[in-house]
Amino acid sequence: MVFKKETLLGQALIDKKLISQQQLDAALKEQKKTGGFLGNVLVGLGYISQDGLLRVLAEQLGVEFVKLRHLNINPAIIEKVPAKFASHYKIIPIDLKDGVLTIAVTNPLDIHAMDDIKLILGFDTKPVLAGEDDIVEAIRKYYGIGAETLEKMMAGEEIREEAAGFDVGKSEDAEDMAQDASIIKFVNQIFLQAYRDRATDIHIEPYEDEMKVRYRIDGILYDTTIPPSIKHFQSAINSRIKIMANLNIAERRLPQDGRIRLKLAGEDLDLRVSILPTPFGESVDIRILSTGVKFSLESLGLLKRDQVLMEEIIKKPHGIVFVTGPTGSGKTTTLYACLNKINIRQKKIITIEDPIEYQIKGVTQIQVQPRIGLTFAQGLRSMLRHDPDIMMVGEVRDFETAEITIRVALTGHLVFSTLHTNDASGGVTRLLDMGIEPYLAASSVECFIAQRLVRVICSQCKKEVKPSKEVLRELGVEQIKDISKIKFYEGQGCDECKQTGYMGRTAIYEILFIDTDIRDLILARQPADKIKEKGIEKGMRTLRQDGWEKIKRGVTTPSEVLRVTEAEVIE
Repeated sequence: MVFKKETLLGQALIDKKLISQQQLDAALKEQKKTGGFLGNVLVGLGYISQDGLLRVLAEQLGVEFVKLRHLNINPAIIEKVPAKFASHYKIIPIDLKDGVLTIAVTNPLDIHAMDDIKLILGFDTKPVLAGEDDIVEAIRKYYGIGAETLEKMMAGEEIREEAAGFDVGKSEDAEDMAQDASIIKFVNQIFLQAYRDRATDIHIEPYEDEMKVRYRIDGILYDTTIPPSIKHFQSAINSRIKIMANLNIAERRLPQDGRIRLKLAGEDLDLRVSILPTPFGESVDIRILSTGVKFSLESLGLLKRDQVLMEEIIKKPHGIVFVTGPTGSGKTTTLYACLNKINIRQKKIITIEDPIEYQIKGVTQIQVQPRIGLTFAQGLRSMLRHDPDIMMVGEVRDFETAEITIRVALTGHLVFSTLHTNDASGGVTRLLDMGIEPYLAASSVECFIAQRLVRVICSQCKKEVKPSKEVLRELGVEQIKDISKIKFYEGQGCDECKQTGYMGRTAIYEILFIDTDIRDLILARQPADKIKEKGIEKGMRTLRQDGWEKIKRGVTTPSEVLRVTEAEVIE
């Protein structure tokens, strides 16, 4: 935006006590060095908020200031302006009354743009001022990701059946379209928006009469606004993703898995692509992994006592540490953090994984490849001939892998692995169900660590609330003494957290240390609930109890802990 009378702007901001004379002088000094609009310099230096600046600008320009994120614009109004037009001029229509179209713009003084808008749309226009970021976000919200790109493609060429169909023999046309600049741009827009929204997965799902794109953010799937015309380019989009992942674009009947290395916003990303055939086309799932992630025990969300206990466990010379939980509960992150803590030059660490999610410097990592006979069990046998001190097995899935893992631990190695069980004590019965003898399990396993991921309350919109009696009863804490003195918090929803009330995730843990008493119960083939009772008696904190501690600390909410844990009474 260009605003020539900048001295008037500075004085107006001082008069309204939004900035001081010293701040204005500092901003003018900075402006001489860097150039640009004074208002942007003031915002960049943190002297004034974007909204505060725009309100004063609107007043000086004689137009209204609007906060787009607080408006609910009628879709019929949005349809008056094509997506490519809105995107080009960075405008968004917000109201139509008596033949006058109210349009939010970033620069009401741009007479040429106003004339173009009036000429092309055929309406008299009334400009109002809005922030550029707000307008860009509104365009994405109301038109959908890449709407202008799809609009150009729809207008620029007739859609061929080969590109829109699912079982056409000729794949060359889909491949040609996949190399088209517009398709490349659209796929990149999907990736970029997922990255900006902190998504961990992108789901592209075909149905009979529509195609959906969903992002998984903080463990929850959210629908993303996508123009309906995306259905016409389904095959071309899938082909583009296959080309990027180095997959066979002619194969549409069998599942395929691939990998894309991508740089977005200066960060290197590793995208894991999985493609499944469905009756209405191919469904695509893309897992987004950052290659620059730093793993540490301190960042896992462990309470102080549990962190000390964890550090003691991973320093043991031999034995097995099992991390348990369902898919997506953060088991791999915990294992990587443990390995990173003990990764020193004097130790040889080898892992066998499926897949290798992150590369760890100084650690030898092996990818399982069952098609050529490289299973977990086979890899474990080979790893032993490489003189390792510490080993990690991605997952113990069967008797053969479990037996070799235990024998490796008994021969003086420290082994980390995962199991799919609901809680820590369930890990014992899982091993016995696989056919492992109780004496082998009791003598080799050092501990079972169960975990879940809960969303963290957004710090920007965190407010104290009073939970209902029903929630407290369901959480099992209704009878706790002085519960009225405990403060509960929730996120109210803001622009920062995209109205969800949560920002990021942390883990809750249940650590079952295998001591003499627990070993006796394992040898006696006692059920999991008996082992759990003994663990609690000896100081083990259950998943829900650990969640309760994080609720009391204002980290998460009761509803989050209820979502990921099983019922129990907390004392």
